[in-house]
Amino acid sequence: MNKSVAHFQPVLLGSDFNVYGMARSFHEAYQIKSISLCSIQLAPIKYSKIIDVHILPNLDQENQFTQLLTSFYKKNCTNNCTYLLIPGGDAYAKLLSKFQDELKEMYHFSTIPFATYEKLENKATFYEVCQQFNIPYPTTVEITKNQLSSYQESIQHLPFSFPVVLKPSDSISYLPLQFEEKKKAYIIEDSDTLLHIIQKIYHAGYKESILIQDFIPGSDANMRVLNAYVDQEHQVRMMFLGNPILEDPSPANIGNYVAILPDFQPAIFENIQRLLTSINYTGFANFDLKFDHRDQQFKLFEINLRQGRSSFFVTLNGYNLAKYLVDDLILKVPFQQTELGEGNKLWLGAPRQVILRYLSDNSLKTRVKQYISHHQYGTTSFYKKDISIRHFLLQCYTFFRYRIKFRKNFKRKID
Repeated sequence: MNKSVAHFQPVLLGSDFNVYGMARSFHEAYQIKSISLCSIQLAPIKYSKIIDVHILPNLDQENQFTQLLTSFYKKNCTNNCTYLLIPGGDAYAKLLSKFQDELKEMYHFSTIPFATYEKLENKATFYEVCQQFNIPYPTTVEITKNQLSSYQESIQHLPFSFPVVLKPSDSISYLPLQFEEKKKAYIIEDSDTLLHIIQKIYHAGYKESILIQDFIPGSDANMRVLNAYVDQEHQVRMMFLGNPILEDPSPANIGNYVAILPDFQPAIFENIQRLLTSINYTGFANFDLKFDHRDQQFKLFEINLRQGRSSFFVTLNGYNLAKYLVDDLILKVPFQQTELGEGNKLWLGAPRQVILRYLSDNSLKTRVKQYISHHQYGTTSFYKKDISIRHFLLQCYTFFRYRIKFRKNFKRKID
């Protein structure tokens, strides 16, 4: 290991797929083993040899978060080691932003002021930010529980036609709810179904607003995903764009990508860089967009205030995510210029056979076959240097279960 970075320790909050991708990025760049602090251990990091797992029950609870992180630091930190704290999921990213003042004397991390976090996390207020900086986004109607009775009378007067997209404005408070017909987001074809789903969501205990959006027609191949890193001086150090060509079809995971091709769109880079610098952003950011052929614009759906779940595709294409964080926070490498990533590798989150079977676009199938035939592809899950038979077999089970998921849930998107 390079002596200049031997004194830092990555501490990853969570145990999901994103956490494994970051641990792998650190291991590839610095041959360093990460620590995972999590309330429960999920399959992506189980039995891994590149992660030391510490289960801290209730770590994801607001009243325990700082106490548990403080206790861990005091028990484990040595004078010659810097602890680099990186959240994996939305809940941990939010907690880190909220309690950054209590933790900044112990850990190094990159986050934004909590007031900014709340504005960007909520999709309704995020769209207000987009409007302020002239960033295209889908036409959206916001409703609250108190407006539901009056909304029933005006449901026929939406400013767009069916089908529509329905989703919660606050994904963190929505996630733990349990109810029949629950999905991460809905594509709805008629007003009766729309009202039915809204009532189900509120009856399940959801308290925030719900968004109804103009549905942008077209398949998953019209989606784009962008990961960026912004340093402590609010300089955008890196942006990398991907073209997701297929999504997980299961209700709880709609919007999770299972195949991403590298892409390069100067107009998207320009808009995102302008947005990030205008709001004095800091840290990782992940954006989902979709191309609307009706007005020839890429429209922004949301920002994730962390690296994305499938963001290892950035590292796979030669732009190691861990390196940008370490250069900024540990090595204090001065900013020189924004790197606009140009990649040449296909990222797979599901078996090749699944991708080729369920892709409807023949030109995309041809491109995927070319990447595969030239061995220009990779995954997050399967890392040759993570030598563990149990980890490998568990990832095989998870990976190949996508065959069942697609058989059970897949249907063509509306064009």
